[in-house]
Amino acid sequence: MTSSSAAKSIESSARLLMVDDNKLGLGARRVVMEELGYKVFMAVSPEEALSVLDAREVDLVITDYRMPSMTGTELIAQMRSRGYQQPVIIISGFVDALGLTEGNTGADMVIQKSAHEVAHMVRSVKNLLKPKTQRKPPAKDARGAKSLVRRQKA
Repeated sequence: MTSSSAAKSIESSARLLMVDDNKLGLGARRVVMEELGYKVFMAVSPEEALSVLDAREVDLVITDYRMPSMTGTELIAQMRSRGYQQPVIIISGFVDALGLTEGNTGADMVIQKSAHEVAHMVRSVKNLLKPKTQRKPPAKDARGAKSLVRRQKA
């Protein structure tokens, strides 16, 4: 399997949950992600998102930050308290104004709404869903001991 077909395979089997009270923005993002082969579930509130998580297998969550009943950060806290460990992307028009970061939101990625938002979202989804590669163990010498590369001083 080539790396591009492997990536396509991951995309076509990945299930995303998109959460936003703005139905137009939600629909536009859904179209983009479905065109890339993702299966997309939508929720127009954090409460609906939690119900979807209870009912469906989801690989990644993309949520707006500011919603009427709770923020994206509060949604993440609810998810974690229920044992959900999926990666989460927060998208907000208030990233800079509110100082939203991965560290203070619990999200794996925080994206500013802008003209480049969709490109950032697509790249972030691909990176977060990419299988984690294991590092190779150090090489062993003929005796089975770990080899150490020593630097020669010039």
